Order: sequence, then structure tokens, then C-alpha cells
Amino acid sequence: MKETDREAVATAVQRVAGMLQRPDQLDKVEQYRRREARKKASVEARLKAAIQSQLDGVRTGLSQLHNALNDVKDIQQSLADVSKDWRQSINTIESLKDVKDAVVQHSQLAAAVENLKNIFSVPEIVRETQDLIEQGALLQAHRKLMDLECSRDGLMYEQYRMDSGNTRDMTLIHGYFGSTQGLSDELAKQLWMVLQRSLVTVRRDPTLLVSVVRIIEREEKIDRRILDRKKQTGFVPPGRPKNWKEKMFTILERTVTTRIEGTQADTRESDKMWLVRHLEIIRKYVLDDLIVAKNLMVQCFPPHYEIFKNLLNMYHQALSTRMQDLASEDLEANEIVSLLTWVLNTYTRYKDEAQLYKEEHLRNRQHPHCYVQYMIAIINNCQTFKESIVSLKRKYLKNEVEEGVSPSQPSMDGILDAIAKEGCSGLLEEVFLDLEVGLALSSCRFLGRSPVLPHCPLGHRL
Repeated sequence: MKETDREAVATAVQRVAGMLQRPDQLDKVEQYRRREARKKASVEARLKAAIQSQLDGVRTGLSQLHNALNDVKDIQQSLADVSKDWRQSINTIESLKDVKDAVVQHSQLAAAVENLKNIFSVPEIVRETQDLIEQGALLQAHRKLMDLECSRDGLMYEQYRMDSGNTRDMTLIHGYFGSTQGLSDELAKQLWMVLQRSLVTVRRDPTLLVSVVRIIEREEKIDRRILDRKKQTGFVPPGRPKNWKEKMFTILERTVTTRIEGTQADTRESDKMWLVRHLEIIRKYVLDDLIVAKNLMVQCFPPHYEIFKNLLNMYHQALSTRMQDLASEDLEANEIVSLLTWVLNTYTRYKDEAQLYKEEHLRNRQHPHCYVQYMIAIINNCQTFKESIVSLKRKYLKNEVEEGVSPSQPSMDGILDAIAKEGCSGLLEEVFLDLEVGLALSSCRFLGRSPVLPHCPLGHRL
């Protein structure tokens, strides 16, 4: 405290010495004194206000602590009362065990009563469902099948929840509803038959195809619901999930493959033009089927099925497999020419892939690193193929074979020549892109530089 007083006195002395440095300032001593007095009063007022504010905060905090203490005492008393009541009610809770068992039994009996009608009418529903399947009323048959499965799954779930280890009762319920799985398999056969003839059905009776898709959608929703319940309870009914949507696409893929493979009506022994006719039938069938799929089938399937895209991929895969099978056979020279001509006329993939390769390079000219070498290889391959085809045509191709090829289709060597020309155009474009920087800087200062080659990276790659 004394140290503080000394510091205050020293500070005051410095301030007075600073204010009274000239004789004429002595006349203002009274004025200085009043000003300092006002400052002192102002500082003391602020200090009192700050202290008062702190005291108010302390008073409020003490009040809140006192209230919190009272609340803690009340809670402690309430917990003691609850503990006392709980100890007194233990015997009462144990006496309610019979009531709890009665509630569980009542819920089970209520579920049994709810399914009692279906339980007693299972044989009748099975006969009705079988008749509806035979009559082709697939939606009504599926509705009754869903009722049977719902009753069976509900009873089995209640039994599983009550005693999951009791396999005897589970087997008894499953055996009583044993006809349900057979009806499901029979209905599935009808669905697959409709899907196998879907390209014909969609033109004659599209409502039948829509019904099949609706049934598959219902089963998919049931599968999802059961899988969600499995995560919570671990119970899965027999025969689930059915995965009918996945099976539907498998059936369609098998149908497409069979349709492509079944177009060969002749052999080389019966008709020397067998391959030309076979390829023409394939082209016609595929084109007709895809037109039907795009214009009609997309209206019968939900958008998320992407039915046209999936069918297009199926036909592409089936065609690819069929072309590989034909190419692996012992074909004659003119048949090889016919096959290659058909492939290049039907599939422009080689040309398209070269164009995509070029576009990808133009987006980022740093990749791929061997772009120029690959383009040169494509051009050389096209030229080699063209020369080989021309040689084969001159040696083996007869007039009667040429008549089997449509004159409206471009020649195969012409297609290869076009691909080679586009490749050359791509190389020229690459050269101009490499020279673009140099052409933009064609000045005396640029031409006087020694390292010119870095502006022509194509020369290094060639």
C-alpha cells in the first residue's frame, strides 16, 4: 500500500512539474486544481459504479447458489421417496407377473384369432389361387398368394418371437402352409413365360406385361420390408428374398441370347449363301426388337428399370458372343469377307473409339503419352486391313456373293479408308497445335533463339 502511495505521489509530482514549467502558468493554478478535482470526482464515481456492479453480481450469484442448494435438497428428498416407494413395490411387481403373462398370451391369441379365418380357409384359398393362375388372372392370383404368405409369416413371426428355439412348432406351421411355396413357383413360371414372349406380348396385350411388372414390383417391396425387419429381429420367412427383379433380367437376357442363336436356318451344305442370309436375319430381328423395346416396352416398365438400356446391352452382348462363335468356325474366304463387312457396317465402334480417343487427348494433351504412336498404329492397321480385304476380294469374292450384299451399304475397305483419313487429320491437327505457340511468336527475337526444338514436341514423339 505504501509503495502504491509513493508511486501516486511521484506521478502527481511529474504532472504538476509538467503543468508549471513557465512563470505565467502560476496564474492558472486554481484552474488546474479545479480541473483535477473534477477528474478525481469522475474517476471516483466510475470506481463506485464498478464496485456496486460487482457487488450486485456477487449478490445475485449467492442468491442463485442458495436456490440451487434448496433444489438439490428437494431432489435428494424426492429420490429418497422414490427409493422408498420402489422398495415397497417390489412385492407388488412380482405379483403382476401373472398379469404380464396373460398380456403376452392375449396378444398371441389375438393374432391367432385375426388369422383364424385364413388358417381354416387355407385349402380353399390354395384351390382358388391355382385356378386363377391357370386362367391367367395373374394379379388376382398374386393377391391371394400374398394373403397366404402374410398369414404364414405372421404366425411364424409370433412363434419366433415367443420361442425362437422351438423348431417343432415352426415346422408345423410351415408344413400347414406348404402349398404356398408351390403356388409361388407356379406363378413365377407364368411370369417368366410372359417375359420370354414380352416382345410379342407388348404388341398384342400390353396390359398382361404391365401386370407382370406390377407383381414383380410388389415382391421387391416385400423383400425390402422383410430385409429391414431382419436387421431388427433376425427373422426371415421361408422363401425370402425372392429377388424376382433380378430373375426377370436373367430371363430377358436368356431370351435375347436364344433369339440371336435361333436365327440360323441354313447351313453351308444346304445354301452357300447361308452366312449372308443369317447375318441379314440377325440385323432385321435386332432392329425390329429394339424399335419395339424403345417405343412400347418402355411404357410398361418403371423408369428406374432402364429397360431399353438393359435390353440394348443384352443384344450387344448376344451379338458379340454370336460373332465370336461364327469367327471361330472354319469359314471360307468369301464368308470371312461377308462377316467382316457385316460387322463394320453394323458396328462403327472401331471408328467411334478412335474418335473418342482423339477427343480425350484434346481435353488434356498430356495424356495419353503415346497418342501419336497409337494414331499411327491405327492408320497402319487400317491400311493393312484394307490391302488384305482388297486382295481377298480379287481372289475369292464371286459375283453371286456380291449380290448377297446390299448395294446401299458402303464397302468395308471404304470404311477402313475413312478411318485412316480421320486418323491422318488427327495427326495434322496435333502438328498444328504443337506449332501454334511457335507461329504466335514468330519474331526476330524468337527466331534468334537457339533452342527451337522444345516448341515442336511432335518431332520428339515421331
